[in-house]
Amino acid sequence: MNDTAVNYANALYELAQDEALLQEIREQLFQVERLYQSNPDFVRLLSAPKLPKAERLSVLDGAFAGRVHPYVLSFLKLLCERGRSWELSACVDRFRTRWNEDHGVLQATVVTAVKLSESLSARLQQRLSAITGKQVDLTERVDPTVLGGVRLEYGGVQLDGTVRGRLAGLEKTLSETVL
Repeated sequence: MNDTAVNYANALYELAQDEALLQEIREQLFQVERLYQSNPDFVRLLSAPKLPKAERLSVLDGAFAGRVHPYVLSFLKLLCERGRSWELSACVDRFRTRWNEDHGVLQATVVTAVKLSESLSARLQQRLSAITGKQVDLTERVDPTVLGGVRLEYGGVQLDGTVRGRLAGLEKTLSETVL
């Protein structure tokens, strides 16, 4: 994450905190991020140097005015004015990190070959909460290269229970025992 994203996200976070709008701003940022991710052409439009800045800002007004808090819209416009609309995800990541730190939430990612059932996902989240003593915000990611098993990442820890990870561990053990 670059300094610009950190600085912008921290400024928005502190403003939202001062105005008691953290939850609202957080949810809206997540929604806008999902929209940006599902519409990469929209982000390219906001970054198009041939399109005058005033028109790009007008596009943001048309898309978000009255639908998001004015602080979120101003934030999106600031990124657009500075030619940094593509950095929204990094800003949202930093905002999420600040939120998690302030609210005792542990961000965790589980990577599997297929989508986990809701009950299995909930059990995993509960187990992680019991182990860490924190509320766990679990992100699921499907990776078709995972043949089977689960890879879990949280708080700088990576637990690899995938078939590939187990085979790599077995290979390492065998290579260390061979004379």
